[in-house]
Amino acid sequence: MNAADVTRQSGSNLALAFVSLGRERRADITVFYAFCRLIDDIADSAELTAEQKREQLGAWRVALHRAAANEPALAPELRRVLAKYSIAPVMLEEIIDGVEMDLTIARYDTFEELRVYCYRVASAVGLVSIEIFGYKNPTCRDYAVELGLALQTTNIIRDVAKDLRNGRVYIPRDELARFAYSETELQREIYNPAFLAVMQFQAARAWEFFDRARKLLPREDRGSMTAAEIMSSVYRALLRRIERDGFHVFTRDYRLTKWEKAFHVGVELLKFG
Repeated sequence: MNAADVTRQSGSNLALAFVSLGRERRADITVFYAFCRLIDDIADSAELTAEQKREQLGAWRVALHRAAANEPALAPELRRVLAKYSIAPVMLEEIIDGVEMDLTIARYDTFEELRVYCYRVASAVGLVSIEIFGYKNPTCRDYAVELGLALQTTNIIRDVAKDLRNGRVYIPRDELARFAYSETELQREIYNPAFLAVMQFQAARAWEFFDRARKLLPREDRGSMTAAEIMSSVYRALLRRIERDGFHVFTRDYRLTKWEKAFHVGVELLKFG
């Protein structure tokens, strides 16, 4: 399966944003995105043992630096992209570090601990992406970090039930305790005022990240960051929907329709294109 096939099958909001890019950059970001999907699929696989997952992720670490026998099929194209944009392999190793955390960590005591995970699986993706998008002002890197944190904390809110089924809780223990909502209640999917307070707190933090990202986006780089702003627009709409609906994440699968996503793409293209 090539990079374009991986992207098409993912159905991701990120893939949707690529429409804003020129053909060459779109092809290159698709290769990088396929890498992100493949390593995430390794970490989430129900068919692989933990040791097999570590072996496959380890093979990717090697493949970022040099050709090797039996390397992943995508590896040569990915190395080409890294060389083309002078992207250090260590930037992608950080993403591997993030998905690897899911092999050993299923709970976080504080947001400071969780923030490391969010940075690795989302902000680090953004930092590589902006190298491919192209930018002038180094403040764009701060923008990418904050936007990545915004997107990942929104994902955590949306995916509470799915993560529970996978044995993972991404709401920090100290925040559950702060609002007197126990993990036992969470496991039983108890929806009550305490749960609502927990989720409102999560949403407020996500909005803070979105606001910081918006303020950090340099004026001269707004055009080149159109793809990132499409992602921001789609995820802000998703967070608003969940929030206005009262965070019924145990019983509802919150998504935007294809037409709603297309609307946000159109708005951002008109604004920044």
